[in-house]
Parts: sequence; C-alpha cells; structure tokens
Amino acid sequence: MTDRLDSPEALARELDALMQLDPRLAQLAKKSGAFEIRHSPGGFAGLARIVTGQQVSTASADAIWSRFSALEGALDPAGYLQLSEEAIRGAGQSGNKYRTLRGIAEAIVSGQLDFGPLAELPAEEAIAALTRLKGIGPWTAEIYLMFSAGHPDIFPAGDVALQRAAQWAFGLDDKPLVKDLIAIAARWSPHRSTAALLLWRYYRAVRNKEGISV
Repeated sequence: MTDRLDSPEALARELDALMQLDPRLAQLAKKSGAFEIRHSPGGFAGLARIVTGQQVSTASADAIWSRFSALEGALDPAGYLQLSEEAIRGAGQSGNKYRTLRGIAEAIVSGQLDFGPLAELPAEEAIAALTRLKGIGPWTAEIYLMFSAGHPDIFPAGDVALQRAAQWAFGLDDKPLVKDLIAIAARWSPHRSTAALLLWRYYRAVRNKEGISV
C-alpha cells in the first residue's frame, strides 16, 4: 500500500508516481490544470452522508441531511439506534435508507465494522468490507474510501463522468463499459484514486471548454 491520500503532499507524490506508470497522463494533467483532494468526514457520519445522497438530487440530499443531522444522536451509531424509524423518516430518509443506516450502526456497535484499517487494506478487500453491509453498493463504498478514508487505490469505474473522460482522453469510439474501464485503470494501481481525481478534473476542463452537454 502507498501512503494515505489525505494531504496536498500526498497528492503530489501520488501524481508523480502515476505519471511514471503512464506518461500519457502527463498530457491530461497539463490540459486539466491543478486539482485538489476533497475531504469528507469519516466513520458513521461520513458514510451516512453518502447514503443520504444516493439517488436524489444534490439539493434534496442537502435538505434531508440538514434535517437528519439535526436529530440528537443521529450521527453517532449508538445514538442512531436509539432513534425511532418515524423520527428518521420524518427527516426525509426513505425506508430503505433508514434500514441501511441501521445496519451500518449495528455493525459498528457490534464491532463487525471498523473504519480504522480500511485505508490500509487492498482496494478489493476494503470495498468488500463495506459492501457486505446491506444497502451499500460498490459506488457508495468507493466514494467513502476515496474521500472519507483517503484510500489511494480506488477507481469508481461505474461513474459516468470517468467513463466519458476516458473516452475523450484515449480517443475511444464510445465511453467504455465498466469492465473495460476497470481493465484500463488496472495499469494505474496502486495510485488509482489520483487517476480518478485527474480524470474527473479533465472531464470538467473539456466539458467547460467545449460546452459539451452530457
């Protein structure tokens, strides 16, 4: 494993190592410009925030989170388990999300889930540790690991913006399938999180420059 991706210095080291693995990415970096790491809270609160944002607009997620996080104890796993389903759903969480968050809270309280070592595990093991929980899919696990745990080797190949960025960057006829993008990104391990950050930045740069609507 490489260092945790949690500082500008770590990002610079990861980016340098990534360019050595694949010199093509140096050209993307020049076109994309500088980019930073977006840090998010870790633990139960961080994962709950990502779950809240699933399958709803950003505005809706923000409004639900504002109400949910204001409930006393909601951001602590033990405190969450003391809240009623009525209170949590009253804040805007769906029934499925209520149950997903309850399962996460129970796993933490019982000791089945420990967030501490996640960033030190190989990517596949870290993702598996989170997706064992009902309601946590690969995308949710990957976003948590990247932005809350600082895992350096995560690549959310199901993300449409990353697929489109890879298409533009490498001259593909269409955006790659998930399995194909996973294969492309394998070359960038163990620095795939930085590759994802770079491609997201490249996507924004090209879209904004060309006025592309996707």
